[in-house]
Amino acid sequence: MLYVGENQVAAETEPAIKPAPSIDEEPYPKTGYAWYVVGVLTLVYVFSFIDRQILNLLVGPIRRDLGISDTEMSLLQGFSFAVFYTFFGILLGKLADTRSRRGLIAAGFVFWSVMTAGCGVAKNFFQMLLFRMGVGVGEASLSPAAYSLITDYFPKERRATAISVYSMGIYIGSGLALVLGGWVISLVGTRENFDLPLVGETRSWQVIFFIVGLPGVLLALLMYTVREPARRGLRMIRMADGSMRKMHVSMREAYAYMLKNRTTFICHTVGFALLSFSSYGASAWIPAFYQRVHGWSAARAGIVYGLIVGIASTLGVVAGGRVADYLAQRGRRDSTMYVGFIVAVAWFPFGMLYPIMSDASWTTVLLVPSAFLASAPFGVAPAAIQQIMPNEMRGQASAVYLFVVNLIGLGLGPTAVAMTTDYVFEKDPLMVRYSLLIVGTIAHIVSAILLWYGLKPFNESLDRLKEWTAAKA
Repeated sequence: MLYVGENQVAAETEPAIKPAPSIDEEPYPKTGYAWYVVGVLTLVYVFSFIDRQILNLLVGPIRRDLGISDTEMSLLQGFSFAVFYTFFGILLGKLADTRSRRGLIAAGFVFWSVMTAGCGVAKNFFQMLLFRMGVGVGEASLSPAAYSLITDYFPKERRATAISVYSMGIYIGSGLALVLGGWVISLVGTRENFDLPLVGETRSWQVIFFIVGLPGVLLALLMYTVREPARRGLRMIRMADGSMRKMHVSMREAYAYMLKNRTTFICHTVGFALLSFSSYGASAWIPAFYQRVHGWSAARAGIVYGLIVGIASTLGVVAGGRVADYLAQRGRRDSTMYVGFIVAVAWFPFGMLYPIMSDASWTTVLLVPSAFLASAPFGVAPAAIQQIMPNEMRGQASAVYLFVVNLIGLGLGPTAVAMTTDYVFEKDPLMVRYSLLIVGTIAHIVSAILLWYGLKPFNESLDRLKEWTAAKA
């Protein structure tokens, strides 16, 4: 038999299987239930970012107890997580195109929750490194499958908004990690050690990992209230017995299609990755910046910055999606890329000023619009990928997008700030303010150039998708 996309030769005893025209697709699920699914996925995303970002508030005690530098701390914050998150994202993105997406997310949720709790038993840098890698592996299951689910639940004119609402989880989770972390620190701060069942004597920062990690093991059951929707836009094949089956594409075919759209992918993915690079670099070090430069306690820094992220950044990511959908409805096909370019430029007056303010109040005031604008691209960026890719390739394309964005953003952003402090400013902790300024400014300049240059190729990719779909029908 002939397996479409694998270029295998048909056996002489079996008739060749040929692509068949698409059959009529099921109507989209009811709006109320579709938004319920987005709510569940957003909640899961919230927990993923609480587990991912709680480390940023615990820089001081972890550095002290593990005896590590800013650069080593940054490897725990970003690189150790990001490498495994991105590489496993490619493999799990392929599974999202062919297997149960809700089952994949549920299994990943349990795994990363256990690994987060495991950070609470780490006794040295190497053990913490291994657990952070495990968190990355588990969380790699989530977004490719979630983007694919949302795309099948919503028509294209509401898709950017839906994915932006899901992307709220980034900022709600990050904000809660800081606020709850600050609150827990204030509660347990009077005690350095706790004697817990099974694990014995435990430092207060280790207790926080148990508190944020273990609930996810039970909450993973929520994914089984989500129904798998029909996969839309798939090509069909007629089997030898006359039955119809949905046809899946190989990784080779998916990457060949992406290669045809390489200019779009480079401008889009690297452009948004640099915005992520700036955003992750800032979020990893702003709590420490408040403590070092403005003399705030860890609890106060966590609560104030957590509220900024939880409110301003959440509003920003939803606003980005709404604006993109508004522009698309008025004929701007490249609205998702265009919004990314606009916010990259609009960030400059706020993002360049907040690190150098001598008054903490002015720093906080400027951080609000900076956080709003920094978050706005991260609903429209994955929506753009869904917009230019055939359905059966969206999980793999999303995984490639997440690979680049997280490797550059999460993997290198925190380390870039730390290494600038350690090596340019000779480990002067007060110079973290200028490290934030330098890293953020350079990243936004290059990003704005790439996103602007990518507008034309993006429109060409939309045309190419139409031609590909027509040719396969």
